[in-house]
Amino acid sequence: MTTSTFTSAQVDSRIWSAVGSLTLCVALLIAAEFMPVSLLTPIANDLHTSQGMAGQAISISGFFAVVASLCIASIAGRFDRRHVLISMTVLMLVSLVVIALAPGFTWLMIARAFLGVAIGGFWALSTATVLRIVPEDSVPKALGMIYMGHSVAAAFAAPIGAYVGGHLGWRFVFAALVPIVIVNVIWQYKSLPKMQPEKTIPLSRLFGVLKRRNVMFGLLAAMLTFGGTFTAFTYLRPFLEQVTGVDSTQLSVLLLSLGIAGFGGTYLVSRLLEKQFLFQLLRWLPVALAVMTVALAELGYIFAAAAIMMFGWGMLYSAIPVCWSTWLAKEVSDEPETGGGLMVAAIQMAIMVGGAFGGSLLDHVSVAAPLIGGSALLILAALVVGNGERLTQSSPA
Repeated sequence: MTTSTFTSAQVDSRIWSAVGSLTLCVALLIAAEFMPVSLLTPIANDLHTSQGMAGQAISISGFFAVVASLCIASIAGRFDRRHVLISMTVLMLVSLVVIALAPGFTWLMIARAFLGVAIGGFWALSTATVLRIVPEDSVPKALGMIYMGHSVAAAFAAPIGAYVGGHLGWRFVFAALVPIVIVNVIWQYKSLPKMQPEKTIPLSRLFGVLKRRNVMFGLLAAMLTFGGTFTAFTYLRPFLEQVTGVDSTQLSVLLLSLGIAGFGGTYLVSRLLEKQFLFQLLRWLPVALAVMTVALAELGYIFAAAAIMMFGWGMLYSAIPVCWSTWLAKEVSDEPETGGGLMVAAIQMAIMVGGAFGGSLLDHVSVAAPLIGGSALLILAALVVGNGERLTQSSPA
C-alpha cells in the first residue's frame, strides 16, 4: 500500500513541482552518463589517450553506479530522503565541473566515478520516492513523467553533444550542464517535502531475492542484453567517422534519428505488451538488434544504409528497457524496491562490462569489432531467455 506524504486532496502544483524536479534530474543524469558516446573522439584526442580507453569513462561510472544502487537502500533509510536525493544531485554537479576542467584522463575517471554514485543512488530511490510523495492514484502519471525525462535525454543528449562539441569543444558541452544542475538543486530544495527516515532494508533481503531462480536468469539475460547493446553503442562514433566517413553535422543527424526512432519503438512495444507478448519480445528483440548491428557493420560504408540501420537500431533498443521494466513489475512484484535496486545494478554492471569489452575490441581488433562483439552478446541473451519459462515465478527449482 502506498504511503504518501500528501493526501489526495492536496494534489496541487507543489506535488507536480517535486515530480518535475525529479524528472529534470533524471534527464540530466542520463545526458551526463551517455554524453561521452558522442564526444569520444575529441575527448581521446584532448586527453592524449585511445578511443577505447576514453570509452572506459562510461565503464567506470557503471561500476560505481552498481555499488551505489546495491547499498543506497540500506543507507538512505537512516536519513531524510530529501537530503539524500539532493546530495546525489550535488554529486552530479561536482562531477560535471571536474569533467569540464579535467587536466588529464585520471581526473576524468574520478569525475565519472562521482557521477556513477549519483546515477545508481538516484535511480534506485526514484520510484520509492514517488510512492512516498504522490497519492496512489497519481503514481502512474508521476512515473510516466520521470521516464519521459529519460526518453527525452536519451533522444537528444547525444546529437546535441556531438553538434555543440564539434563547434565549441567537448568541455563546453559538460560545462553547459552545470547551471542547469544548479537550478535543479535549488528546485529540489524548494519542492521536495521532508521524508523522515524509515526502516532500512537489510542486504540479506537483497540476496534473498537474488537467490530466486527466475530472478537469477532474468538478471543474467538483462545483463547480456544491455551489455551487448553498450558494447556496440559506446563505440558508434568511431565506426561512423572511420567507416561511414561522417562529419560532426552528419553524426548529429544520425544520432538524432536514432533518438527520435526511440519514441516510436517505445510506443510500438507498449502496444505489443498489452497483448501479452512479453517473453517473445525479451527473446526476439536482442536477436533483431544483433541482426541490425551486424548489418551496420557490413553496410556502414554507405551513408544511406547507415542512416537506415541507425533508425532501426534506435527503435529496437528503446523497446528493451520497457520490456525489462514490465518483467520486473510482473515477476518481482512482492519486492519492488529490492528488485529495482538489483535491476539498476545489473544494467549498470552490463554498461560497465560492455564499455570495457568494446573498448578492448576497438583498440586491439578493429573499429567494427565492438559491433560484432555486441551482437554475439545479444544472441547469448536471447538463448538465456529461451521461451521464457526460466524467467517466470513458476519456473522449477
